[in-house]
Amino acid sequence: MFPRILFFLLVAGIYSCSSPKQETIGKTPPTFVTDTVNFDSDDPAIWVHPTDPSQSLILGTDKDSIGALYVFNLQGKVIDSLVRRGIQRPNNVDVGYGLALGETKMDFAVTGERLTSKLRFFSLPDMKELVPGGIEIFEEEVGPEFRDLMGIALYKSPISGKQYVIAGRKNGPTDGTYLWQYELQLTETRLQLSLVRKFGNFSGKNEIEAIAVDAELGYVYYSDEGVGIRKYYAEPSQGNAELALFGTTGFTEDHEGISIYTLDGKTGYILVSDQQANLFQVFPREGTLEDSHNHPLISKIALSTNQSDGSEASSSALGSLFPKGIFVAMSDNKTFQIYRWEDVAGKQLKSRNNSND
Repeated sequence: MFPRILFFLLVAGIYSCSSPKQETIGKTPPTFVTDTVNFDSDDPAIWVHPTDPSQSLILGTDKDSIGALYVFNLQGKVIDSLVRRGIQRPNNVDVGYGLALGETKMDFAVTGERLTSKLRFFSLPDMKELVPGGIEIFEEEVGPEFRDLMGIALYKSPISGKQYVIAGRKNGPTDGTYLWQYELQLTETRLQLSLVRKFGNFSGKNEIEAIAVDAELGYVYYSDEGVGIRKYYAEPSQGNAELALFGTTGFTEDHEGISIYTLDGKTGYILVSDQQANLFQVFPREGTLEDSHNHPLISKIALSTNQSDGSEASSSALGSLFPKGIFVAMSDNKTFQIYRWEDVAGKQLKSRNNSND
């Protein structure tokens, strides 16, 4: 009797000890994990230092009514002097370069303050607020239901040099005017926004949070959660027709964060978070040889992030730690996880030098 009980206890112990290991098999671990934020990590962005890439910065939102925009170094350590607190539920963040303000040009970050429907702009790397208190958008909307600011992305036109911010709402209208695109207009002392167009379909099924712009190729992508990834021209003069709706099958539930890794001026990868599956699905940036707007699935990547909302990628060599680029993704334990691109790519994907690792 005793040996039999002992045998079953031993077997049960083996399985209980082995199950956690089974859950992590095949998941790529991060190189670094950021310090924790206070409330709810949500969306990251990457600023590439112009002269010393190893001194580049990672920005990340802490989504709460008394939230903040965090700044980390590439090892994930918070730089407290650069953190900007007291932002009312910041959702997404993006980084732009070469904004002309009078005689000078500056890099900058923008985050959406969801509870006020305002955009908050900060110069980089000093994080000085350019318009104290922010600039309100969606002012033409009559009711509050379509003013709940969620996703944002920046676009600098390679045609005109103009800079734009593209913004969406949690429960936007389904009449093809979901996204609003604003031109950033500057005088020597003032930054202001001018609405240039409304575009973009929304299924109404869930919500839209993730927006990403491929400035080189001139496209904007956004995740219509539970439906797919929608693609449009980023250049206002090229029209509002939907160019593609892809990733419509194979997602567990929500399509979430979108990031773009460029191999060269035309090729690369679009990575989309399959949130509930804890995977990132990868699609060709360039489409196929027959159709540049056809984006078939290439692979699915299992990282150690959990329930990831937002991500960002850069193929710039960021010093010796990230020679082939970087991938940063939010995880639901109040952190952002930082990966070397070659670890994300594995044997299936390429790196900036077009060689498989």
